[in-house]
Amino acid sequence: MGTGAVVQAGWAGESYPSKPIKLIVPFPSGGGGDTLARLVMTKVAKELGQTIVVENIAGAGGNVGSQAAARAPSDGYTLLYGTNGTFAINHALYKRTGFDPLRDFQPVSGLSKIAALVTVRPEMNVSTFQELLARLKSNPGKYTYASAGNGTTSHLATELLKSSAGVSMVHVPYRGGAPAISDLLGGQVDVMIDVMPNTGPQVQSGRLRALAVTTAQRLPNMPNVPTIAESGVPGFDVSAWDGIFVPTGTPAAVVAKIQSAIRKVLDDEETRQQLQERGAVTSPTTPEEMSRFVKTEMDRWGAVVKRSGATVES
Repeated sequence: MGTGAVVQAGWAGESYPSKPIKLIVPFPSGGGGDTLARLVMTKVAKELGQTIVVENIAGAGGNVGSQAAARAPSDGYTLLYGTNGTFAINHALYKRTGFDPLRDFQPVSGLSKIAALVTVRPEMNVSTFQELLARLKSNPGKYTYASAGNGTTSHLATELLKSSAGVSMVHVPYRGGAPAISDLLGGQVDVMIDVMPNTGPQVQSGRLRALAVTTAQRLPNMPNVPTIAESGVPGFDVSAWDGIFVPTGTPAAVVAKIQSAIRKVLDDEETRQQLQERGAVTSPTTPEEMSRFVKTEMDRWGAVVKRSGATVES
């Protein structure tokens, strides 16, 4: 039986993929995660020689789509776009996520690590992060902040800022980054911290002003935007990450084939530049490296959630 299993796994790798592959993105179409997933995985499809069809299944901070992927057959024809939100943050925020990231999924590879920007509505008369902090401190609870939804990086990053800087704002959650940015541009909300794929294009077009970046270092493509840490909140450092996962039990040869295609795409200079323009740095891994990373991140973000006091009623 052992020999047969090896032969079967090898055969699966050689014949894979023989039909279109489905990629579940557990966020709305047009948002930051959706943009990054499509950018990379469209190129991965060419490497694999098959179409990758993106299915957006949004809801509960990414939990709904992740649950759907967990129930899919373990044959390599359903992939899941996972993030620090769905694979780490949510499991500390929600009482029940409906899936276990360690038990239900096999990591394939990391994709990127992603910076976030602090932005304000166009009519808000602040030009620096220090001015924003002063405004918030002198008007506790007066201003609102948008997030891409309960449990997302934008939610938790802002809660972390509130606790680290000692400021108070009212949370307005949305179903994804795109509608949140739309209302920020329209002046319905005051402040938003969100990942670069969502905010970067708006800043580069001049529609939004970036006051600070959440990472420890400034971004190469936005060298004039200071970090939060150097602007009055020492030690502040938050970045998001994403990766590709498959249901547990997917043949190792299939996982290896997908991982190899992803690494080739992420090693391509054009892809690296396209991601950098969106505030993301390529971060390919082996399945084993990603597995260890996810375990570490669950512990790290779990501690961050408890320290920040952020919760989600579910």
